[in-house]
Amino acid sequence: ISPLMLRDIGVHLVELGHSERRAHFGESDWTVNAKVRSALGHGLMSLICVGETATEKEYGAARETVARQVKIALHGIDARDGRRIVLAYEPVWAIGEQGTPSEPDYANAMHQTIRQTCADVWGDAVAHDIPILYGGSVNAKNALPLARESDIDGLFIGRAAWNVDSLIRIVEMVEEA
Repeated sequence: ISPLMLRDIGVHLVELGHSERRAHFGESDWTVNAKVRSALGHGLMSLICVGETATEKEYGAARETVARQVKIALHGIDARDGRRIVLAYEPVWAIGEQGTPSEPDYANAMHQTIRQTCADVWGDAVAHDIPILYGGSVNAKNALPLARESDIDGLFIGRAAWNVDSLIRIVEMVEEA
C-alpha cells in the first residue's frame, strides 16, 4: 500500500516498525526509516514502534536496542517534522496473547531512554514535545499504574481494545486519574 493510496482514503496516521512486521516481513531499522521518511513526505503522521526482545532484555541490551531503533528511525528527519511523529515503546516480550506486561517503573525508564535519544537527535525542546506511548499487554488492571508514570505520555492499547467495554473502562479510569 502506498502513502498516496492511504491519503486517498483519508488516512492521517500510519503505524511503522511494529515487531510483527520486523519478524514476519523482514523489516529492519533502515526500512522503518525509509517508511517514516516516505510517510512524512506524503503528509502522514508516523507512529513508530520500538522495543527490545526478551533476549535483548536478558542480556542487558534493552536500552541500547531501543536507542538504536529510535536513532535510525529518525535519521535524516528534520526536527520540524517532530510534531508529526509519535513513538510507541512496545517491548516484544510484552505484546501479544502470551505477552507479560512491563512493570510501570521499567516502562518509564525505557521511555526516559527514548526521550533522551530524541533529545540527542533533535535537542531537548523538540524531544519534549514528542508523545511517547506504552504498548504491551495494556489492560484494565495495569493501565492506570502505567499512565501515572511521569514519562509515559499515553497508552497504545491492542488486545484490550478489541472489546469496546474494556476500552471504555480503560479510557474512563485514565481520564479520572
